[in-house]
Amino acid sequence: MKILVLNSGSSSLKYQLIDSHTEEVVAKGLAECIGMSQRCGHIVQQTTLAGKISFDTEMNCHDDAMDQVFALLTDPEKGVVKRIDEIAAVGHRVVHGGEKFVQPTIVTDAVLDGIEKMSQLAPLHNPPNLEGIRACRRLMPGIPQVAVFDTAFHATIPDYAYMYALPYDYYAAFGVRRYGFHGTSHQYVAGIALEMLRQRGIAPETSRIVTCHLGNGCSMAAIQGGRAVDTSMGLTPVEGLVMGTRSGDLDPAILTYLSRRLDAPVSDIDQIINKESGLLGLSGLSSDMRDIEEAAAAGHARAELALAVFCYRIRKYIGAYAAAMGGLDAIVFTAGIGENSPVIRERVCRGLGFLGVDLDDGKNATERGRAVDLAAESSRVRVMLIPTNEERMIARETIRVIAASAIPSPLVIAP
Repeated sequence: MKILVLNSGSSSLKYQLIDSHTEEVVAKGLAECIGMSQRCGHIVQQTTLAGKISFDTEMNCHDDAMDQVFALLTDPEKGVVKRIDEIAAVGHRVVHGGEKFVQPTIVTDAVLDGIEKMSQLAPLHNPPNLEGIRACRRLMPGIPQVAVFDTAFHATIPDYAYMYALPYDYYAAFGVRRYGFHGTSHQYVAGIALEMLRQRGIAPETSRIVTCHLGNGCSMAAIQGGRAVDTSMGLTPVEGLVMGTRSGDLDPAILTYLSRRLDAPVSDIDQIINKESGLLGLSGLSSDMRDIEEAAAAGHARAELALAVFCYRIRKYIGAYAAAMGGLDAIVFTAGIGENSPVIRERVCRGLGFLGVDLDDGKNATERGRAVDLAAESSRVRVMLIPTNEERMIARETIRVIAASAIPSPLVIAP
């Protein structure tokens, strides 16, 4: 049987159909420009049987997109299932679960209401997540839907790490606290890192790992004994590291200062810190790390500055998390930049010798696409490259939740 994994964005719908026994990706695709009057919608899908197809199409809403995706999946010539009921369950990525949803959860009407209430904390993300869930419930009545929350893995962070030093009433009334994101990715790569450490004689329950999810969005997590104890993103995904277009950590007074100097409303300041800052704002060139590295190598001063700030912030968090956990066993690099940029990994690790970090330059320069230890054999701290797979993690969590519920299912977890 198969699991459909769905990630619904504001104008996009990413999906994978995964075999529940082998974890093979049977089909994957992207529907984009949904509901954008200025651009025609577009769908691209790749399957193990029919290869890649791509075409423009009208999609006014997520319901339209799901109709077309389901038609593709069941197409007699290009599809991969004969009937929709060959899909045993759907796992949905949901960005914000707040304090209410700290585990993947079977979707009910009450759960939908809860996710909708969490939209106050993630107004750009939870509403389209909900649209995807509702479209699937309409098209697949009776097939279990599971919400897997980005914030859930971070639910074990202690209160002294997630609280802000604001009046307590803002936490009690409005939920103002650190939640963290990219939890599915941190959980996936941490699981592999734990096994790699176990093979070196380090027990999971005593392990201390820092995971670095570095992509267009970037976050880090301190994971002690397999449980998250701190993370860099906060109430929203803006806090923490320098990102493609997000600022990361700021003196909050900068926001009111800029508002006064620019005579700008809150919405304009929000646009600046989310869409105009980070690598793009520092370099003045691009939000793409590949462009930044190329320009820095050619002598572009602001691209070099962007690189330096980016790596310094990561290195500073590694030191802080090592202190918080009382030591460090492994640093994990993952996501687009973390997996593919030897330059970033080398610059982050440079100067961490006092912690026992000794990167093998040869491995770092050549390894890609697989879970591998990049540290020199003598290094006291392992440096791991582990490709993330959030869709696989969502599928696994979906299977686990259904297997633990009273819902009859033919699913089995892959070994």
